[in-house]
Amino acid sequence: MKRVKKYLSLMRVKHYIKNLLVFAAAGCSGRLFEKNVAVPALLGFAAFCLTSSLIYIINDLRDAPKDRLHPVKKSRPIASGAVTERAAVILSILLFLAASGISVIIGRVLSAVLLAAYLAMNIGYSFGLKDVPMIDITILAAGFLVRVMYGAAVTGIAVSDWLYLTVISVAFYCALGKRRNELKRNGSGTRTVLKNYSPEFLDKNMYMCLALANVFYALWSTDGSTAELYGGKHMVFTVPIVLLITMKYSMDVEGDSDGDPVEVLLHDRVLLCLTALYLAAMFVILYIL
Repeated sequence: MKRVKKYLSLMRVKHYIKNLLVFAAAGCSGRLFEKNVAVPALLGFAAFCLTSSLIYIINDLRDAPKDRLHPVKKSRPIASGAVTERAAVILSILLFLAASGISVIIGRVLSAVLLAAYLAMNIGYSFGLKDVPMIDITILAAGFLVRVMYGAAVTGIAVSDWLYLTVISVAFYCALGKRRNELKRNGSGTRTVLKNYSPEFLDKNMYMCLALANVFYALWSTDGSTAELYGGKHMVFTVPIVLLITMKYSMDVEGDSDGDPVEVLLHDRVLLCLTALYLAAMFVILYIL
């Protein structure tokens, strides 16, 4: 059991929660439970999870020497020696083959291109782009956007421009917040790029992106085409819930968290309840009313 656990830790399985964005296009279309939508969405989710695990392993292999000097990252499977580099390489090859096989089954060229672009972008991040100011944040944010675009591609469902803008703004907010808390908790010594950022720069741009995210979401929920598609003006009632979610998330990020979106979400019961409330409200609006 311990052996399985260390490999699951290496694959960052708990971070699969971010890949739920693959279902955004299908979910917001009100067609999530249609077979011709649900099956490719599930396959796409699996392929994206496998690819993201592959990226985490590549990054850990690359950063193992530095991770051993980090107060938290030194406990990662490769850095701690719990998983050998040879075993990690073999697992990464298997993950790549599995993700590629699923992409062939899905059979959509655009989704395969997006998945390949996500892999290439993050390999570039691991091999030096994470040390380039602004590029590092852009890649972190782009990962969230690609997830939504990929979900739209595998299902063949279009996504509103307002929703894309919302995702982009939230993604930049999360990326800036991650850098802010890394700088606050560990200083600039543990990550080269942090020497280029000041707390003031990160704070100001975080709040700008957060404000834009709420505005874009409100515009999406009140847009004429959105209202017509999803049942009158019901979507507007989710705006207060989104405001509460972003405020609670902001409270956590400004607290003692490490700024990682998954860690923030999973360690805050109130935030989890608000998120569940939002999903429940969306389900009622999209699939019942």
